[in-house]
Amino acid sequence: MAIKIEKQIVDYNVVKPEHNDRVNDQSNDHDNKAQSAQQQSARPITESLDTGAQDQSKIVQMHEKVVRPDRLVGNTYKIKTPVSEHAFYITINDILLNPGTPFEKRRPFEIFINSKNMDHYQWISGLTLIISAVFRKGGDVTFLVKELQSVFDPKGGYFKRGGKLMPSLVAEIGDAIESHLKMIGMIVDTGLDPHQQALVAQKRKEFEAQNKLRGIDLEAGNFPAGATLCPKCHTKATVLLDGCMTCLNCGESKCS
Repeated sequence: MAIKIEKQIVDYNVVKPEHNDRVNDQSNDHDNKAQSAQQQSARPITESLDTGAQDQSKIVQMHEKVVRPDRLVGNTYKIKTPVSEHAFYITINDILLNPGTPFEKRRPFEIFINSKNMDHYQWISGLTLIISAVFRKGGDVTFLVKELQSVFDPKGGYFKRGGKLMPSLVAEIGDAIESHLKMIGMIVDTGLDPHQQALVAQKRKEFEAQNKLRGIDLEAGNFPAGATLCPKCHTKATVLLDGCMTCLNCGESKCS
C-alpha cells in the first residue's frame, strides 16, 4: 500500500521488528498489572458482600414451618376477676430464634389458658388455638392486643386491682398478652417519662398529705375510694386536687 507524503521530511528513524515486539510486551505487561491490581482491590469488597449475604441467608424468621423444639421458655400470668370464682392462668411460651448471634430474638410461639371454671372452656379453647396459630404465622402479631382489648362484655366490665377498667375477660387476656410482648421487646413501652413520673408522684404525695390532715390514710399502691375514672388511662384514679381534676396514675389534668 502506497502512502503519499505531502509534507517536507525533517527527520527519520529506522524501526526494527524486535523493537516493536518489546514495546508491545511492555504495553501488555502494564495492562495486565493494572487489571490485576483492580481485581485485587475489588476482591475484599466482593468477599465482604458475599459474607454478608451468607449471614443474611442464615437468619431464621418466624413462620409456620419453624419446627417446635422439645423445650420452650414461657411465662404464666394469673387473672383473678370478680366475674368468676376461680382464677385464670395464661401461659405464653416463646421460641428463641438465631441463638448466640447478633440476630437473636425471642418470639411468642403458643398460648395456653387454664382454669377450674369450665363455663368458658369452649370459647377459651378456640381462642388459644387461634392465637397460637397467629403466633406461629410470624410477622407483626401485636395487633392481637388491640383486637382483644376492644371486646366488650354486654353484661358490663369490671375494675381490676389498681382501679383499671376491664371491659371484658377477653380484654384482660389481651392485657396479659400485651404485658408479655412488652417484656420480650415486641412492643415498646411508651409510658410516662421521668419528668411525668416525678410529677405524678408529687401530686400523689400532695393528695395523701391532704388526706392525712383529715385522718384518712391511703393503702400503699391503691387509689382513693372516691376517685373517678380517668378518660386517658381508664383507671379509677382521678381526684380533685388544687381545684382541678387530676389523675394520680397517668397525670392527666383538665388544667394542664
